[in-house]
Amino acid sequence: MTEEVLIVADQKAGNVQFLNPHTGHVRRRLNSVVLAEHAGFLPLGGGKSAFIDDAAGALTIVDAFGEEPPLTVPVAIPGEHLACDPTGRFIAVTTGLGLSWEPWSDLLTVVDLKSDGGPTSRRIRTRAGEPGVVVSETPNGPAAVVRHREPGGIESFSIKRILEEGVHCPQIRGQQLSASPDGHGDAFDPATGTMFVATGGGLERFDVRKSRPEALPSLDWGVPGRAYFLRFCPRRRVLVAVLREGGAEPRNWATWNNTLWVHHVDSNRTETAPLGKGLVFRFALTATGISTAQVHPDGDQLAVHHLGPAGHGLKLRGTWELPSMEGAPRPGHEPWDNAERRAIAASPSSELVAVTRGGHSEVHVVETSVPGSPLRTITLDSPLHDGGHLAWVSSADAAPGDTVGR
Repeated sequence: MTEEVLIVADQKAGNVQFLNPHTGHVRRRLNSVVLAEHAGFLPLGGGKSAFIDDAAGALTIVDAFGEEPPLTVPVAIPGEHLACDPTGRFIAVTTGLGLSWEPWSDLLTVVDLKSDGGPTSRRIRTRAGEPGVVVSETPNGPAAVVRHREPGGIESFSIKRILEEGVHCPQIRGQQLSASPDGHGDAFDPATGTMFVATGGGLERFDVRKSRPEALPSLDWGVPGRAYFLRFCPRRRVLVAVLREGGAEPRNWATWNNTLWVHHVDSNRTETAPLGKGLVFRFALTATGISTAQVHPDGDQLAVHHLGPAGHGLKLRGTWELPSMEGAPRPGHEPWDNAERRAIAASPSSELVAVTRGGHSEVHVVETSVPGSPLRTITLDSPLHDGGHLAWVSSADAAPGDTVGR
């Protein structure tokens, strides 16, 4: 029988809770941990998930269905992105800005969870910035492939070399390739070794199976706007994003126009659907659909589009009104400036969707297979300021799916 757990992190209050999504029962809680929200959660399969604890400076791996203490492995912080190889053995962690306005940390951490002496981590110095990362297999073994910004670039580091180099953060340079300077949003297809990067000019693609990455033809977005967040679904072989038009003017976020964008990687076909105006960022994939949460001064809503085979289009299944948030983003102010937000997650094996009500200690769970179905509200003992963060873990997943943390 398949079990599922909804993981709810309150990074502001410093806790992570593990819920039964059907009953709302909290089956486990971790206190005094601060999720690196930008890096998110990385399901590793077998019920285990990884995240970065910015308070402890550790990669934390916890069994969502067990009771044993989490495994913690030292990594450099503040955590920006994390990714693993398709087996879940090798994990790479990049560092971001933290409370700084300027790039300052150039540390990259790699972790081997199955080394002979137990889990091992090593840090090297690369280049300061806000880098993304994927983990790919190459002729020389696994590689941590970093996406740099300002100036843009793709750099492939041998994980074996990093692990053998020793401690004290040596400075290492990998195999490099130029890329756009405004990359934000990364995904990886292990079957083809393709790394995808969202940029203002379109979707850039790179073959990172080789010792030195090679550029592949880029894709135009096809509609106005650009993506800042990508997800790859290996089961359906699709790349999913939300395109934002007007992102250069953050104080006018209420007028941003949003488009759901789906690219079928094997047929090279792209489909889009309008999502309306306001703040739409992260999204979640159900068994057969894509769920998005929209924040707007005229009212917030959850929307679900059915995802069929290539050529069948994206059909709107239904929308659900969401209770308003006190402290919601205000027109004329940046939406992430002292404002509440919403996190979203979905069951990979059904049509259940969870969305938070930031600042209200609430998670709404919706059966989205039935348009008009009621919201079921789970009230927690933590406020979920900034919306918190969500992940949905299934016991049926034996290995990582999407190998980039979300």
